[in-house]
Amino acid sequence: MQTAIITGASTGIGLSLARELAKRGWRVALAARRTELLDQEVARLTAAGHTALALTCDVGDAEAVRAAVARVEQTWGPIDLAVANAGLGDPKPIVDMQLADAEYIMRINFLGMLHLFDAVRPSMLARKSGHFVGVASLAGFRGLPMSGIYSASKAAMQAFLEAARVELRPHGIIVTTVNPGFVKTPLTDRNTVSKPFMMSAERAAVIVADGLEQHAAEVNFPLPTATAMRLLRLLPNSLFDFVVGMGAKRLVGPPK
Repeated sequence: MQTAIITGASTGIGLSLARELAKRGWRVALAARRTELLDQEVARLTAAGHTALALTCDVGDAEAVRAAVARVEQTWGPIDLAVANAGLGDPKPIVDMQLADAEYIMRINFLGMLHLFDAVRPSMLARKSGHFVGVASLAGFRGLPMSGIYSASKAAMQAFLEAARVELRPHGIIVTTVNPGFVKTPLTDRNTVSKPFMMSAERAAVIVADGLEQHAAEVNFPLPTATAMRLLRLLPNSLFDFVVGMGAKRLVGPPK
């Protein structure tokens, strides 16, 4: 039986992915800050005949992540799949940006991924096997109005994972970047902008799990949103500024 650890696993995509992997025969370690939610979910999974472990962990704390990984390894042995899923965002105009909030988003989204990577890397390199996954976002393809810091954090994840994918392939380690569009989670519930092609976390988890089984370099979904974002990435800056700027005026409003 293979072992997976998933951060941000108390809600949303992380929770649904843990359930989906458990159904596919994986042992799943669920890591998040909310102990009560984790314990409840592990109890449900165990009652259903699955093997699961709850790990109270703040991904912004490198030592806490290292301790969580060590506990999984001590309990079940080597980790085959590590999914850096924990993330957050705070939609607001850049003119209203608070530096402390921006730093916190980068710490959870980008550094949180690096903390997990750093913790699982030694064992994967020693074994010459393993699969590392970062859940970024289609919002990382270009800087989007009202999501400047969030887009930046996801773009940083994408760049790192792309480099890691190339460098680690000769070491037998697979790296996958997951780029969701709008998925119904507590995070998107806070976002008041239009959410085209919204899908459930359960459906997203199936798409992600299928992609991981295929060792995909990237898992981008839903297709219409992924296609639109790829096209936006190809636009010259002047055209991008014009097209996206029209939406930005509506979202952000006139200068104060």
